[in-house]
Order: sequence, then structure tokens, then C-alpha cells
Amino acid sequence: MLSALLVLLGFFAGLLGALTGIGGGVLLTPVLALHFGIPIRQAIGSSLVAVITTSAASSSVHLQRHTTDIRLGMTLELATSFGAAVTAYLVGYFNRNALEGLFAGFLLYSSITILARGGKIKNEEAPLVDNNGQTVIPPYEPQRYPLGLCASLVAGGLSGLLGIGGGPIKVPVMFLFMNVPLMVATATSNFMIGVTAAASAIVYYRRGDILVDIAAPLAVGVFLGSLLGARLAPRIRTKYVVYLLVAIMLYLAGHLLAHLLKGGAA
Repeated sequence: MLSALLVLLGFFAGLLGALTGIGGGVLLTPVLALHFGIPIRQAIGSSLVAVITTSAASSSVHLQRHTTDIRLGMTLELATSFGAAVTAYLVGYFNRNALEGLFAGFLLYSSITILARGGKIKNEEAPLVDNNGQTVIPPYEPQRYPLGLCASLVAGGLSGLLGIGGGPIKVPVMFLFMNVPLMVATATSNFMIGVTAAASAIVYYRRGDILVDIAAPLAVGVFLGSLLGARLAPRIRTKYVVYLLVAIMLYLAGHLLAHLLKGGAA
């Protein structure tokens, strides 16, 4: 029964992660910690495995469509992997309450960021979708690489600390500041998050913070959900998916904060 629930959870997280480019870890870590009673560090470690799976499944579809900017992704990944590896070692010095508080703050930040760019999604999608069944991407040239590298370093640090892929930072930065079309930013983020998560997952695995019996069914569900999400991405109205994702993240942030306040009172 537990395995079936984890597969279902992974499917839902993978579907949303592939559609929005954030990897799904932003949902999995707090759900595992709050509703499955898994210690926060082990929830983070197990979530990283799911993020790697999301990247492997969805990026394969995006690569076939040629919507991934591999050169940009590999350049930014240098900073992201470094940040992820360093903070994965430091996470052992954080207590549970500090990590839960940091994650609640990150969920709130992600919700506000997604809502802030949500109004621009439809404007950006119109010229990118189909021309006789083919994906059309307007000409572009990435700008402000130093800003992108700094943001990627921060995204990698959050990945190592919180078990996410850093997509909620990288997608808005590429889209808003680096002159990258939203479809390309999402696809490139999906390509990058697997490498980012792998850099910190190795540290978590060596420390014994990845629970195989939790991570394995999650990975199965995430893989299936990510494949479906990547194939649906050009056709689905992402506006509704974005708002659903924001509602879930706000709920989880409130739940985490309530849990912290209750624990603090005790």
C-alpha cells in the first residue's frame, strides 16, 4: 500500500515537474517529511533521486524536439554542481527545524516567483507552438552570463540543502534576464536538474540519507509522470498547471510553518 502511494505521489510530482521545469522535488520533500513521517534529511536525499529521474525522462523528450539549449545548460551547470556538492556536505550541520523553516521560505519564494511570471506564459507560448507539427523557436541569443552563473550557484546550493533541482530559480532567471524563450528555459532546466541533483545525491547516499525502499517506488512514478508531462507540455494550457502547483506549494509551506510553530510551542 505504501509503495502504491509513493508511485502515485511520484507520478503527480513528475508530471508537474516536467510541465513547469522545476523537477518535482519542491513537492516531494515536504510531503515525505510531513505526511510520511520521514526525517527531513532522508526526505531530501530520497527526493534527489526523483529529481534525477525527472530530468532523465523529460529531457529525453525535449532533446528530440531540439528545445534544449545544451551549450547554455552545460555552462550554467558548472556553477550549479559546485554549489550543490558544497551544501550537500554542509546539510549535516543544520537541524531539522532550520531545514523545515528554510524549505517553507523557499516554497513561498517559489510561489511568488511563479505567479509573477505566470502572466507572461501565454504571451511567450503563442509563437513557440507548432508549425505543421514542428516546434518553432524564435531566434535568440543568451545574455548576462555572469548573472546566470551566480543564480545557478545559488540554485545549486538550494538543491544540496533542500533536495530540489534549482528549477524555480533557473527558469525565471533564464527567461526574464538572459533573453531565453520560456519553452527553451523549461527544457534546459529539465536537462540541468538531473546533473545538479546527482552532484548532491552522491553525498547523501554515502551518508546513508537515501532510503531505497522510499526512493525506488518514487522513481517509478516520477519517470512515468515526467514522460507524460514532457509530451503534454506543448499542448496543455500551462496556466492551470502553474496555478495548481502554486496552490500545492502554498499549502505545504503553511503546513510546514504550522508544524514548526507547534513544535516550537512544545
